[in-house]
Amino acid sequence: MAVVPLVAIVGRPNVGKSTLFNRITGGRRAIEEKKAGVTRDRLYGKANWLDREFLVVDTGGLTLSDNEEIETLVHKQVLLALEEATVIVFLVDGRQGLTPLDEEIADMLRRQRKPVLLVVNKIESALENTADFYQLGLDDPLPVSAAHGLNIGDLLDKIISFFPACRAECGSLEIDDAIRVAVVGRPNVGKSSFINALVGEERVIVSDEPGTTRDAIDTLVEWDGKKYIFVDTAGIRKKSKVFENVEYYSVLRALKAIENADLVLLLLEATEGVTEQDKKIAGYVLESNKALIIALNKWDLVKEQRREGLVNELIDDVKEQLKFVSFAPIIFTSVYEPRRLKRMFNLFEEVHENYKMRISTSVLNNLLAEAQGVNPLPTSGGKKGRIYYWTQSATRPPTFVLFVNNSSLIHFSYLRYLENRLREAFNFKGTPLRLLVKSRKRKGGK
Repeated sequence: MAVVPLVAIVGRPNVGKSTLFNRITGGRRAIEEKKAGVTRDRLYGKANWLDREFLVVDTGGLTLSDNEEIETLVHKQVLLALEEATVIVFLVDGRQGLTPLDEEIADMLRRQRKPVLLVVNKIESALENTADFYQLGLDDPLPVSAAHGLNIGDLLDKIISFFPACRAECGSLEIDDAIRVAVVGRPNVGKSSFINALVGEERVIVSDEPGTTRDAIDTLVEWDGKKYIFVDTAGIRKKSKVFENVEYYSVLRALKAIENADLVLLLLEATEGVTEQDKKIAGYVLESNKALIIALNKWDLVKEQRREGLVNELIDDVKEQLKFVSFAPIIFTSVYEPRRLKRMFNLFEEVHENYKMRISTSVLNNLLAEAQGVNPLPTSGGKKGRIYYWTQSATRPPTFVLFVNNSSLIHFSYLRYLENRLREAFNFKGTPLRLLVKSRKRKGGK
């Protein structure tokens, strides 16, 4: 896989980093809020300028203070982003002017030995003065307005001028074939720690403070020749517990991450069992027609109890509480057992293959004939329903269309019966199935 340039946007809080990130990547993935400290983790996006593909990373606002744990963690995440970066965009606020914190950050960036572009944001016209920023001793300051798009093209021209010369092997991000896994669950259930353990680096912020992850964070991993994108999402809380606008939008992004995923990993707290909020999250995954794996996290705490039959009790409880997603396999996981984590990649691959499985019409209709031979379609209101044939119309998830004489005569319980027959005949572990009914008259009007 070709090395893809990465651009890191850094600066003190509330200078418009997320707005610039959204402007460059052409979306609204980063949360924009007039409040310091909103962006905490590294947030990656894909961008393209003059046929050059690259990644952009939005970072948390630097305070260079160690007064609070979260500020220390943000600083650490920014340093990790700088290590990965090909080009650094140092964003400052043209309205507020030069600050002592800008000077401290500039001193830190000069030690990176990488191209640093000094970009003055919130400049609404060419007449506004940016001369003070020459004191930072960096390159000529480039005035922009991320909100209005002023001089963004000039900025992108400068950025790509620092990229290595593109030869034939430059390639693209090559992630179209990656399996996208959204890791979801209640706040503080261990999603970030789980992904960090799976990846083998401190990729997302881990803290005992619930709700630390606010954006959906992407991590690209290659394992045994296959690519996976793990999306760490903000913990989904009950609506009554969502007080801040920021957290509200974080929940929306978690739900959007589910919508965009191929596969969802629902993390539960093994020692707490299934909560009402867990049920709601599983219900949303089902509504979104996504493949699903249920992981009982913190297995190490379960083992410590050393009670016979506890594992079966936990599994039975999950099956009972989440029976509406009975297709989802249930596994135990722990960040302290790497071998158990690595085995999960095989399960991801298996479930994804099931999610995109396609079955020929002839095989389906042979199965239909057998199913109706064992359990004929019952009469309803003195009328006899007939299923002429069925065919698979889509994958992700596997979707089957039944052509019948009258859709009102096909009871949902019979559809459930056919779904069970499908699952008995084929390996659909981890994936929902959709059965659609369409009325169709036979030729001749019968």
